[in-house]
Amino acid sequence: MSAPHNPARLGELWNPNRLTVLRAEIEAVRSLVVISGGWAWHYMTPDGHAELKHAHDHKDADLFVQPDRFATLVGLLKDRGFERTWTRFDDRPGADTFYRYTKSAEEANGAVKVMLDVFVEEVPFVQVGEVRVVEPKYLLSLYGTKHSSDLCFSVRIARKLLAAGENPVWHSSMADYKEFVDGEAGLQKKSR
Repeated sequence: MSAPHNPARLGELWNPNRLTVLRAEIEAVRSLVVISGGWAWHYMTPDGHAELKHAHDHKDADLFVQPDRFATLVGLLKDRGFERTWTRFDDRPGADTFYRYTKSAEEANGAVKVMLDVFVEEVPFVQVGEVRVVEPKYLLSLYGTKHSSDLCFSVRIARKLLAAGENPVWHSSMADYKEFVDGEAGLQKKSR
């Protein structure tokens, strides 16, 4: 479980330069991976949505790769300047199926740290435009095991849609954060 949102920060946006750099790296490997976590929700949300920090997590990109494609992915990542980075999870059970790759990418306003968390595992997916993302219901099941940002707005919206029998992919509700921004800020004001 993730920590409750700080209501004072509910309207903060992701740095667009950071998003451009991360998106380019994801799209460079998209033919080999299935996108998970915050970036999966990003691609499932209609174009033009507000890039609120609490809507979906863009600190890193979570990617699944089939075991037989892993070596090809690692070669491509190395060609793109990525290096394997050790994590606190590397000595835990299952560490042989989780790898973190990072690099520093220069862009007009300075360096951007790009972090890719790679899970070597086959997962159910759906095609969303030109990318494959983890199937939404299965993606929700990964919170608490592989992902921790279960309070992000997209996760909460997708849960409601799926409970109502609706597909969250490109559903207009996926881009409607008003309930959360106004509701959570209002709750904070009431508790003071």
